[in-house]
Amino acid sequence: MSVYASLKEEAWAANMEIPARGLALYTWGNVSAYDASRAVFAIKPSGVPYPELKPGDMVVVDLEGTIVEGKLNPSSDTPTHRVLYRDFNAGSGSGKPAVGGIIHTHSTHATAWAQACRAIPLFGTTHADHIQLPVPCTPYLSKEAVERDYELETGKLIVKAFLEGIPGQCGPMKPSEVTMVLVGGHGPFAWGANAAKSVYNGAVLEEMARMALLTLQANPGATGLPHYIVDKHYLRKHGPNAYYGQGGAH
Repeated sequence: MSVYASLKEEAWAANMEIPARGLALYTWGNVSAYDASRAVFAIKPSGVPYPELKPGDMVVVDLEGTIVEGKLNPSSDTPTHRVLYRDFNAGSGSGKPAVGGIIHTHSTHATAWAQACRAIPLFGTTHADHIQLPVPCTPYLSKEAVERDYELETGKLIVKAFLEGIPGQCGPMKPSEVTMVLVGGHGPFAWGANAAKSVYNGAVLEEMARMALLTLQANPGATGLPHYIVDKHYLRKHGPNAYYGQGGAH
């Protein structure tokens, strides 16, 4: 049995959640699972329909982009995943990484906000339960970046947004706290401690995007949730004295 069998199983199970959660049509999405001890990740093969996927079809890639195991071509978004694992986990070594799974889809409502190049406003407590600021949206990639290496530069664009902030939206962010982003004109990316958690965050992002659109339909003048309510909801789940759930933060 392959030493990567469990990693490929994890990636496969997470990818099967994309159609189950209605996060993508056809093959419009992918999930990867990261093994920090080996500095490799397993990802969906490119263009293979979800019903046809098997655990053994997952492709294992290292952080230099070399295929370590697999007979199929990895997702075309593999370079983006590679940059995010490398840069967001810098300094973690083989210990517990900040990012252990990544999802990218073209889910309808989140992609609509990305196409509008707008951050998703923080209108309510559902949103505040997960992050403490509007879901950030990067600017478009430059023409030069697209011509240079589109998918690799997409990853660099996301990393730059987190290191430097996004003018008019937010300052620098921590990927362990802000677990989702929109890429302008493209779509959503989300991540988590493992592949399953990345899918959870991707599904939450899509629901938050849908709720925000409905909020603006109901009241075009809607304003953001007050900070004291945002902080209460976020910290009761993620703060040092979190009390939501059974035995700690969830």
